[in-house]
Amino acid sequence: MTDQAEYCLWAPMNDQVYRNYHDTEWGVPEYDSRALWEKLQLDGFQAGLSWRTILYKRDAFREEFDEFDPERLSRWSDERIETALQNPGIIRSPTKIKALVGNAKAFLEFQNNGENFSDWMWSYVGGTPIVNSWQNFKNAPVKSPESERLSKDLKTRGFKFCGPVIVYAFMQAVGMINDHETHCPRHKAVQAMTR
Repeated sequence: MTDQAEYCLWAPMNDQVYRNYHDTEWGVPEYDSRALWEKLQLDGFQAGLSWRTILYKRDAFREEFDEFDPERLSRWSDERIETALQNPGIIRSPTKIKALVGNAKAFLEFQNNGENFSDWMWSYVGGTPIVNSWQNFKNAPVKSPESERLSKDLKTRGFKFCGPVIVYAFMQAVGMINDHETHCPRHKAVQAMTR
């Protein structure tokens, strides 16, 4: 039996979905451009909501949003957006769904310009995760100078729903920032996964 006190306290032992997310995904360095883009979109949908809400709807999001395929999403019409708004399994926000379509186009611009989205994103932390040493997750900030710069530059590139708080949560989730509590076994585990 694993002791909750050994792990980050924000992911309770009695919530298996959330727990699994903490134990297998959160903080693991992600270098795949498409996967980074999808996670940024999910974090954008979280705005004003809890991550738990998004996590429990993630499969429905993937199904409705063409597996987050930027090529397909970039071609969505107003009618297709309207269809998505009828799906009770997702967050039915017209503003967020329209932002998703625009963000797909912004992502594709990187490819059109011959730029690697992953390399560009990781450049904001010098290509290596920032490793923090929090005893308690409540001591971690909600944004950082890096998330503020990345947020500003994403907006310049045409992205929406990417404020510095959303971007900081994204950077934690994709391992650009290691904010696992220092007593959590995942703190060292994700560090060892760095490219």
